Amino acid sequence: MTTLAHLSTSALVLRYAGFAILATLANLGAQRMVLGIWPKGLFVAMILGTGIGLVVKYLLDKRWIFFDVETGARAHGRKFGLYTAMGLITTAIFWGMEAGAWAIWHSTMAREVGAILGLAIGYVVKFHLDRRFVFQTDLS
Repeated sequence: MTTLAHLSTSALVLRYAGFAILATLANLGAQRMVLGIWPKGLFVAMILGTGIGLVVKYLLDKRWIFFDVETGARAHGRKFGLYTAMGLITTAIFWGMEAGAWAIWHSTMAREVGAILGLAIGYVVKFHLDRRFVFQTDLS
């Protein structure tokens, strides 16, 4: 059975980055849909996009990063709750950078660049929080 400890650092980084990109695309895609319907709905777009990105990333991380095989509603509920709690910290980074870029430059490009930078920083922080508190993975 493959475990986090059995992945090379480069394989882990590539896999995690790939999943972060997928979750980011899901997040920004959902935001674009909301903003296409309601151009002044940035806050709603950010909430919906964050929620969709969170679920996508949780499912990918659980199985393919942390190799967590626990099943059932209780296990998923507990872990998803912890995963979400760790995400509150990183969401503050992401939303702050996205909203800050929008407030400064008032352009879609700046907002999305701010979002991407915030998500990238947040995902690095989140990996370490998830490893320690959610999936409690021992790399030794």
